[in-house]
Amino acid sequence: MYRYETHLHTYPVSKCARATVRETLEFYKSEGYDGVFITNHFLDGNINIDKDLPYEERLNFYLSDYEEGKKIGEEIGIKVFFGIEISYKGTDFLVYGLDGEWYMNHPEIMDFPKKSGELTYLAEQGALIIQAHPYREAGYIDHIRLFPRHVHGCEVVNACQSDFVNNMADMYAESYGLIKFAGSDNHVGGAKNNFAGMESEIPVTSEKHFVELVKGGKMKIFCYSRKE
Repeated sequence: MYRYETHLHTYPVSKCARATVRETLEFYKSEGYDGVFITNHFLDGNINIDKDLPYEERLNFYLSDYEEGKKIGEEIGIKVFFGIEISYKGTDFLVYGLDGEWYMNHPEIMDFPKKSGELTYLAEQGALIIQAHPYREAGYIDHIRLFPRHVHGCEVVNACQSDFVNNMADMYAESYGLIKFAGSDNHVGGAKNNFAGMESEIPVTSEKHFVELVKGGKMKIFCYSRKE
């Protein structure tokens, strides 16, 4: 089986990340992964740049970790794919299938309301939209928000969340017929012990291919823990 990390943050783009792109990719290579999706917080989230700067400048900074990752991936032999994590008051969505050029040409998405605008538009453009850790609770989240009519699926296994949170997400996905998805939500590279992601019998060749495989039910969840 070919294994892929689907939810990954790297430093310096994601302010909350603690591991560099190289440290992270070398770790995943050592773990035998075929590829990773770098899904740093997008311009509406916890990004390590002044949000008052022009959109193009912020996006170029945002893309820098992915572009570095592509070069390192070719060097060490691991595939690196592009994704984003958009945010709305602590509610997060993983988006796959659109590239950096697409985002550069569509700055208007920053002004769209999430539910009635941005999520709908991204889906219409061919993106796969997964609600990340839908039942996560934290001090900065005023309440749990669910968007079952505006996503394709949700993380039913997030390696940073408790069994309770993940089990609630699984029941939610089951009830609404959503795609069941998994990711590690890794911010610390090899310092992490619990992992989750998606695996397939054939290798993923591109972001669009990944979207096709997920939507077609050709990818399965995996999860595991490393011994300290």
